[in-house]
Amino acid sequence: MAHQSNLIADNIEQYLHEHENKDLLRFITCGSVDDGKSTLIGRLLHDSKMIFEDQLAAITQASKTSGTTGDTVDLALLVDGLQSEREQGITIDVAYRFFSTEKRKFIIADTPGHEQYTRNMATGASTASLAIILIDARYGVQTQTRRHSFIADLLGIQHLVIAVNKMDLVDFSEQRFNEIVDEYRAFATNLSAPDIRFVPMSALNGDNVVNPSDQTPWYFGANYEGKTLIELLESVEISRDQNLTDLRLPVQYVNRPNLDFRGYCGTLAAGILHPGQEVKALPSGKTSRVARVVTFDGDLSAAYPGQAITVTLEDEIDISRGDWIVSADADLPLSNAFMADIVWMHEDALTPGKLYDFKLATRDLSGQVSDIDYQIDVNTLERHATDSLGLNAIARCAVELTAAIPVDDYRTSPGTGSFIIIDRLTNVTVGAGMIRGTAEAREQISSATDWAAFERDLNALVRKHFPHWEAKDVRDLLR
Repeated sequence: MAHQSNLIADNIEQYLHEHENKDLLRFITCGSVDDGKSTLIGRLLHDSKMIFEDQLAAITQASKTSGTTGDTVDLALLVDGLQSEREQGITIDVAYRFFSTEKRKFIIADTPGHEQYTRNMATGASTASLAIILIDARYGVQTQTRRHSFIADLLGIQHLVIAVNKMDLVDFSEQRFNEIVDEYRAFATNLSAPDIRFVPMSALNGDNVVNPSDQTPWYFGANYEGKTLIELLESVEISRDQNLTDLRLPVQYVNRPNLDFRGYCGTLAAGILHPGQEVKALPSGKTSRVARVVTFDGDLSAAYPGQAITVTLEDEIDISRGDWIVSADADLPLSNAFMADIVWMHEDALTPGKLYDFKLATRDLSGQVSDIDYQIDVNTLERHATDSLGLNAIARCAVELTAAIPVDDYRTSPGTGSFIIIDRLTNVTVGAGMIRGTAEAREQISSATDWAAFERDLNALVRKHFPHWEAKDVRDLLR
């Protein structure tokens, strides 16, 4: 499994070319306090032969003063680098690490387990395609397990790997593993993630992390998937997660080096862009056709999500920073009001009506949270009425801006369906949000009846006529 190749010695240029074109998976580790997240990452790096000798020597020395594993090397110190983290034996800030195998490259975000640092976990999850949620085999599903699972689902992560850790402390019991699987599956009926896998392991000893363990012969039988953690990470299919249908190019900069060139620069958020394609600028609605797709390395025949490009058009139309380039037939609503799920990240509470700065894609404008529909209890996923949001709270809110913008659903295009909230006095980021649609549908319902009452009536109606529906089906309908 280790990342080794004879090409490194024989043909370094070919090796670098192959390495450059490997698929990249971004994932996070999360879960409750002391579930072994940092140790797991250390074990992944160590057993994949991605630790240099001087790094191993440094953490070996540090283990004598800050380690928590006795006489053995504390691999968690590879990512817990802050002095306060080592003193307390916890993760506080998000730590990023890179490693690779023969099949794929990886960027890991090690996120904190403490409730106090939930906002840091949400930050790490915002760019991830997969989440490893660790569960201590002794304690099962905990409050933070549910909280982090919900936030990962809220942020649109479609692949969850439930790593049942510390199996060595329960004698690698198959019965205990099955109990935790059943417990998590019961909770996961409220989640939208379509791909959930389970693996028993011991990060401390390396069982089923990179190498298969002799302690779990039952896991490699017909009743289980039988893959180690690294095999799951190497084989998970993420290429279909990208939206290649709905073209979204937020304009970041208008490039005008001379009289003969005007290009619109930005990172393609969704869809495929190619010369000759008919496009439309929003919010103006003016249409044109793509002339060139320019990059530093030359023109492209097609551009894909994540690529930084410069686009030239056949017609001279007014496009500025913050505008979007979309397909000519795109039907995107323009509105200054929309519904969003907001994660509050500051000690000072969010109060409806207060003016904040909002950054959506490449556009900055002012606005306010006009109303809080409900706050979500991340432990039970129940909804409660509230007048304000405290630190780490999550709520469905109505947002009003000072200008109309294209409203894109987060689950359709995360790059254009998300935003951050900035305090106007301190310039501190105080919240992050995921757009769930325009406010018109909600206002129509509210004018006829109370929104909460409508939800209760709809749930009762669905349970009566569609008993096979699950709770997440009703929630998706409401969205």
